[in-house]
Amino acid sequence: MSFNINEFIDTKTLLYVALFSPLVSSLFAGIYGASPKKINVGVISSLLIFLSFLASVGLFLHLYFGGSVVNVMMMDWISAGDLKVPFGFVADHVSVTMMLVVTLVSTVVHFYSIGYMEKDKGFNRFFSYLSAFVFSMMFLVMSDNFLGLFIGWEGVGLCSWLLIGFWYEKESATWAANEAFIMNRIADLGMLIGIFMIYWTMGTLQYDEVFAKISSVPVDVVTMIAIFLFIGAMGKSAQFPLHTWLADAMEGPTPVSALIHAATMVTAGVYLVIRANEIFSLVPEVGFFIASLGAFVALFAATMALVNRDIKRVIAYSTLSQLGYMFVAGGLGAYWIALFHLVTHAFFKALLFLGAGNVMHAMEDELNIMKMGGLRKVMLGTAILMLIASVALSGIYPFAGFFSKDKILEVAFDTQHYILWGTLWLTAGLTAFYSFRVVMLVFFGSSRYKDFGIHPHEAHGFMLWAMTPLAVLAIVAGLFEHQFVEFVTKILPAYSFSEQIHETIGQLVIVTTSIAVTGIVIAVFSNMFREGLFSNAFRGNFFYKLLDNQYYIPKIYDEVFSKPYRELSELFWKSIDLKIVDATVDGIGKCLLSTGENTREMQSGNLSLMLRWMTIGLTILLLSAIGYTYADSILTLLQQGVAH
Repeated sequence: MSFNINEFIDTKTLLYVALFSPLVSSLFAGIYGASPKKINVGVISSLLIFLSFLASVGLFLHLYFGGSVVNVMMMDWISAGDLKVPFGFVADHVSVTMMLVVTLVSTVVHFYSIGYMEKDKGFNRFFSYLSAFVFSMMFLVMSDNFLGLFIGWEGVGLCSWLLIGFWYEKESATWAANEAFIMNRIADLGMLIGIFMIYWTMGTLQYDEVFAKISSVPVDVVTMIAIFLFIGAMGKSAQFPLHTWLADAMEGPTPVSALIHAATMVTAGVYLVIRANEIFSLVPEVGFFIASLGAFVALFAATMALVNRDIKRVIAYSTLSQLGYMFVAGGLGAYWIALFHLVTHAFFKALLFLGAGNVMHAMEDELNIMKMGGLRKVMLGTAILMLIASVALSGIYPFAGFFSKDKILEVAFDTQHYILWGTLWLTAGLTAFYSFRVVMLVFFGSSRYKDFGIHPHEAHGFMLWAMTPLAVLAIVAGLFEHQFVEFVTKILPAYSFSEQIHETIGQLVIVTTSIAVTGIVIAVFSNMFREGLFSNAFRGNFFYKLLDNQYYIPKIYDEVFSKPYRELSELFWKSIDLKIVDATVDGIGKCLLSTGENTREMQSGNLSLMLRWMTIGLTILLLSAIGYTYADSILTLLQQGVAH
C-alpha cells in the first residue's frame, strides 16, 4: 500500500510547520512575557505546539506508507574554506519517531500548564520558555548534521536553565539551574571535541557523508570520536558521574520536569547514541562500556529512590534508572530497542510527573510523601492515572513498559552479559517497589495530611483530560512493537536474537515479571499495614543514610571541587584582583584626576596666569628646537668624552 501525502500537502511544508510552530509559539508568548495579563497566551501557544504535532503525524504517515525521506536545505550557513555546513533538516524514520514523541508530550504538557500555572505572575514568560524548549529539541532531532545537532543541544541546555530557575526569587532554584547548566557545559566540551575530530578526519559534518566515510577511518580515531560524543551524552542524560543535576532540577515547575524527563533534554543523549550508531557499532569496546555504565546507573539510581521522601525526586531517580536501561540497549547494539524504550518511557514518565504536579498543588506545594496518605478519596482521577503509570513503569504485562524493558533484558541475556542482565533484573524489582511505595503512601492508608492542616482538592478537569492520552499510550503503546520495529529498522540496524533466546524467552519473561510482582507485593503490604515500614525501620541504619544522602556524592563534589574552587577564587580576588588589577586601574584614574586638578588653572581665564603659561611653553619649544638642531654635535661630544 502506497500513500503519497504530497497529493494533499507538500512534505517540506509539513517539515517547516513541525519545526517552526514551537518557535512562533515562543515568540508570541514572549511578546507578552512581561504582561501581567494572560491574554490567552497559554491556549494559543498550546495550539501551535499541537499544530507541530499534527505536522509530525503527517510526516510519519508519509514515511509509514512508503514515502521517501524528506530532506530540506534552507540556506548555506557556514562556508569557510573546505567547511560547508548548511541549515539542513531531515525527516527520516528515526527523527520522525522523536518528533512524534516530543510534540505529543509537549502538547499535553502545554495544555496541562494552563491550569498548573494559572496563578503564577510569570504565566506568559513560562510559556515562552517552554515553547523555546520544544523548538530547541525539534531543531536537535531534525538537523541533518552534527553542528546543527549541537546548536539544538545547546538550546535545550539554555532553556533548561531558564525553566529550572524559573522561580529565580528562590535561591535553591537558581542554584539548581546553575548546577544543571555548568554540569552540561563540562560534558558539552567533550562532545564539541568529538565533532571537531569528525570534521578533522572526514572533512564534513553531514550525517550521510560522515557515516559513509567512517568505516575507512582508523579504529583508534573512531574510538576517540565515540568516547567524546558519549561524554556529551553523559551530561545531557545525567549519567554517572555527571548525574547530580537531574534530581536537583526538581526545583523548576512540575510541567518542566515532565518535559525534561520524558521528551526533551535527558533523551537527547540516548538519541545521539542511536543517531550515531554507525560510529558506535565500529567500536564494541566503547559500546560495552556504555552498557556497563548504563546498568550501574540503573541500579545506582533505583537504590536512591528506595528511601527518598520527595515525590518528584523519586520519579527523577526513576528517570535516571530508566535512562540506564536505554544505554544498555544502545551499548549492546540494540539501537531500535533503546529507541523503543525511550518512546514508551516518555508516556508513563510524563504521566507520573503530571500526576505528581496534581498532588503537589493539592497539598499546597508539600512534596513529602510521609505527610500525605488517603488522597484517593479526594483525587480519584489522579490516583488512577498515576497507578496506570506506575504499573507501566514496573513492567507489568500488557502495559507499555513490559514490552520495551523486557526486550532490553533479553538483549543482555542473549549477548551473554549475565552480570548486566542480573543488575537490570534486580533493578526491575526495586523499580516496582519504589513506584508502589509512592502510590501507597500518597493515595492509600490514613489521611496524614489532616495533621498538617492541609485541605487537598482534585486538579481541574481539563488537566486530567490532557493527561488521558498519555495514560492510554502507557497501556497500549507496547502492543505496536512489530509495527515500530518494521518502521525504524528501515534506518536503524535490526537486532537478531539467537535461537537460544527464542527457546528460553518464556522463562525469562516469567523471571522478570516475578521480581516486578514481588516488588509490588512487598510495597503494598508493607505500607498497607504499617505506613512507611521500611523507611521507619531502617531510618538510622548506615545504608539508609548512605542512600538518603545520595552516597554522599554531592558532598564529595562540594568538598573536592566547589569549596577549593571557591577558596581559590577568593584568594585571587583579594590578592590579585583587588591588590593588583583594581589598584592599577584605580592608580591610573587617580593620576589622571590629580593631573586634571593641577592643570585646571590653565583654563581659568586669568590673563596674567595665561601669559605665564605661554612664556613657559615658548621656553620649552625653544629648548626643544635647540636640542633638535645641535643633537648630532652634542652626541659627538659625549662620545668623545666617553672615549677619553
